[in-house]
Amino acid sequence: MSDTQNASTSPDWEQRFRAPRVSLPDWAEDAPERSLFVSNATGTYELYAWDRSTGLQRQVTDRPNGTTDGELTPDGSAIWWFSDTDGDEFGVWMRQPFGGGEDVPAAPGLEPSYPAGLAIGRDGTAVIGRSTDEDGTTIHLVRPGGTGIVEIYRHRESAGVGDLSHDGSLIALEHTEHGDAMHSSLRVVRPDGSTVAELDDTEGGTKELGLAVMGFAPVAGDARLLVGHQRRGRWEPMIWDPLAGTETELEVDLPGDVSAEWYPDGSAILIEHGFEARSELWRLEPGGPAPVRVETPAGLVSGATARPDGTVEYLWSSAALPPVVRSTTGAVVLDPPGPKAPSSVPVRDAWVEGPGGRVHALVQTPASGEGPFPTVFEIHGGPTWHDSDAFASGPAAWVDHGFAVVRVNYRGSTGYGRAWTDALKHRVGLIELEDIAAVREWAVESGLADPDRLILAGGSWGGYLTLLGLGTQPDVWALGLAAVPVADYVTAYHDEMEALKAMDRTLLGGTPEEVPERFEASSPLTYVDAVRAPVYISAGVNDPRCPIRQVENYVDRLKAQGAVHEVYRYDAGHGSLVVEERIKQVGLELDFALRHLPEARKKEADTDALA
Repeated sequence: MSDTQNASTSPDWEQRFRAPRVSLPDWAEDAPERSLFVSNATGTYELYAWDRSTGLQRQVTDRPNGTTDGELTPDGSAIWWFSDTDGDEFGVWMRQPFGGGEDVPAAPGLEPSYPAGLAIGRDGTAVIGRSTDEDGTTIHLVRPGGTGIVEIYRHRESAGVGDLSHDGSLIALEHTEHGDAMHSSLRVVRPDGSTVAELDDTEGGTKELGLAVMGFAPVAGDARLLVGHQRRGRWEPMIWDPLAGTETELEVDLPGDVSAEWYPDGSAILIEHGFEARSELWRLEPGGPAPVRVETPAGLVSGATARPDGTVEYLWSSAALPPVVRSTTGAVVLDPPGPKAPSSVPVRDAWVEGPGGRVHALVQTPASGEGPFPTVFEIHGGPTWHDSDAFASGPAAWVDHGFAVVRVNYRGSTGYGRAWTDALKHRVGLIELEDIAAVREWAVESGLADPDRLILAGGSWGGYLTLLGLGTQPDVWALGLAAVPVADYVTAYHDEMEALKAMDRTLLGGTPEEVPERFEASSPLTYVDAVRAPVYISAGVNDPRCPIRQVENYVDRLKAQGAVHEVYRYDAGHGSLVVEERIKQVGLELDFALRHLPEARKKEADTDALA
């Protein structure tokens, strides 16, 4: 049977995963006809080169567990891509000619590490950020050809490469030397590491205000740096000239968080505005009139870039419609061959009063039938992330099987202002579960959710909240599905990558030895003996973010108490880039739920019989 026939006869939920997808193409600054994108066309997410002048596309990487981190050199002559081992995120940068050829180490003098940013200059010089347990963060200047490596920065706390100026004379760094990993400060240095200027909105860690590098002006001789700040309670852009010492605030009167990037000639800024789980684009000329709307459909723009001719390309989707790369000309920019993903149902918004303020939730229900439904509370990871009105194959699979899906943007989520994100401190995990509980009560009282068939589910931080919720709220959840979770917080802290250690110290106020009571209160392992619901856990054996040892500790405790549970271990890191593996994992979760929710299983059987 051909792949096309197999796709057409498989269930819709599987077809959504298998349908070819592409990321927003990146393009070389001085050779805009040369682009780089990520696609799952072969069944594994890999990097692809695209010569727009000829239309030729070719696969750049081909590895069993996939590749997604890559960058073009400014002249478009080469592609840098990050090579780790089976998803462990620990590795080195490789370099390959744009037209194809041998992969060679881009900086052969640098040992493997976790990546901490990359910027490539026009003369071939590269600035490479590294993170290791032994050294913390180090940043290195690498001369053309991978030789002449010079360390220009070192600190125990997390930091990273922000950008390199057009002429290569200035390097922007983000750092957290003040010890607050949630709020970075900025430093601009010369290639020899000497400091040019500093920008610190934390006042040495006494204030919780962050800064972010958005990019140097893409024009020769222009030292202006586009910076994100939180001075008015949300993310907004401003222009900082580190040589002149000036700051120019931009008048962006929009209610949500704002990110931005330069138009290629430096005359204007492309603004991506996110508000209440949706986004839109605007064009702003510094010092000019108010921003002008760049028309996009309602839904989520998950990336946008302005081209040299002034058009804007963007990756768009909604919960109902699959992603597509569009242009403001109205054209589809990059349309992968093969069957298209079946559509799903739209989301509706729910606003629920919680203990910390109004909580925003996104709700999807089956197209036919009436509630109360068996309901999956699909909890997002991060924690500093948020669910959006975007196409998601996982939730759509549950809807296809007769479940309602509720996604909660709990305190700690981004997109609702600085105070909402920063509320997540010290009572980590417990705060988010209070918001989830408020939404759960609303879902039951409104008639949406069947109180006897509530599933708590999520991946990464969502998996952590799942296990913590099953232990601290044992009477309300029928079962739990936790993917790549934090399960034993103390062991996870000691085994995870250094940058996440810094984040945990910020969230909890110290190390497990310094604040043991906080780690204990926030660890799912503390409450494992109270778990009553059946538990399904999936984990990557090479995961550096939620390492396998701490998951095994939790599973051993489940075994000891005779709890109903199943564990699936797979040979990858923090999730899989292989399509069939993703389908397998969702299938296992569906099977586990249908076996342990008899009423849901009966309803599914009746639905199949009618079909």
